[in-house]
Amino acid sequence: MSQTIGIGVIGMGWMGEAHSRSYRSIPDRFPASKIQPRLIICADPVEARARNAQERFGFERYTIDWREVIADPAVQAVSVTAPNGMHLEINRAAAAAGKHILCEKPVGRFPEETLLSDEAARAAGVITFVGFNYRWAPVVQYAQRLLQEGKLGRITHYHGRFLNGYASNPNGFLSWRFDEAQGLGTLGDLMSHVIDMAHMLAGPIASLTSDREIFIRERPIPQPGVGTHYDVGGAEGPKGEVTNEDFVSALVRFANGAHGYLEACRVINGAKCDMSFEIHGAKGAIKWSFERMNELQLQWRNDANPAEDGYTTLLSGPAHPYHGHFNPGWGTGLGYDDLKAIEAYNFLQAVTTGKQGEPGFAAAAAVARVQQAMIRSWSSGGWEQV
Repeated sequence: MSQTIGIGVIGMGWMGEAHSRSYRSIPDRFPASKIQPRLIICADPVEARARNAQERFGFERYTIDWREVIADPAVQAVSVTAPNGMHLEINRAAAAAGKHILCEKPVGRFPEETLLSDEAARAAGVITFVGFNYRWAPVVQYAQRLLQEGKLGRITHYHGRFLNGYASNPNGFLSWRFDEAQGLGTLGDLMSHVIDMAHMLAGPIASLTSDREIFIRERPIPQPGVGTHYDVGGAEGPKGEVTNEDFVSALVRFANGAHGYLEACRVINGAKCDMSFEIHGAKGAIKWSFERMNELQLQWRNDANPAEDGYTTLLSGPAHPYHGHFNPGWGTGLGYDDLKAIEAYNFLQAVTTGKQGEPGFAAAAAVARVQQAMIRSWSSGGWEQV
């Protein structure tokens, strides 16, 4: 028997569109679940964008006031894809209204707000999920399985990074992403993914020392509702100050004794979307990058034949988690939107069963505590406990 779930989406930029598209795909990609998302209402302060989203994705109505989404009795689950500065207020309102919440990271402008979002959701007893979508690549899920089974032996070293040059052009618009009043910069936007992936694969981080830098200190001022953080303005015209970090790095020690290095940068040249990890253990190693998201590099130590001791490339296929929901072919790759579909499915599956899944707001809170330690280290210049 199918179960219909009323959906509201708040914020109809690129990410709101991705969430809407993902909900629509669930009955097709996960038919056995019998989940039927019903797109009730979408919200955006720019009316043309809200109206366009309604028409494109089939919402029953639209609004320019996000509070109408929370107040709608037909809405059971809410996607929060508004700017980071709005996350806490929306999350609190949704939780108080008993709505289940899928919120894009980092779930608050600052780590403290992420912790408050988690607190509100736990107090209300609602199901939560976070947009740590890189977790869901089939070969990443497979890598997690290998690690849980101890196939790599004791983990000794972890290198995680997110090098994304979306802001490498100095004429990229000064969107809310570059305004400290609206939240963290690279620490919230990119490093949150890196920390979450490290937690998922290598376990909790115990201590760290961190650094940061702003490389591009001024950017063109955009018009409201026009463009995204990927768009570029002219070299002439008014500019404003960038007030949050472009680059963050950290040396880390994990609770299991492993050592590691984490880094993230939004203004780098060369890398386009290098969200990646390398994990080294006593028996072998694994490495993966989103730029080649359907490939996993896997190495087992071969003492008997050193000539064949090297990385092997595994191509994503139906034997890996979730791949078969999209196609039956080995090496027939999935893409970014497919990861969002897997994420939306797992969120609604948790809603239908009433069982909190991963990653929920608790995972975001764990990331936030690491971010707090990084911020403390920026001031102290030394090692900080998480």
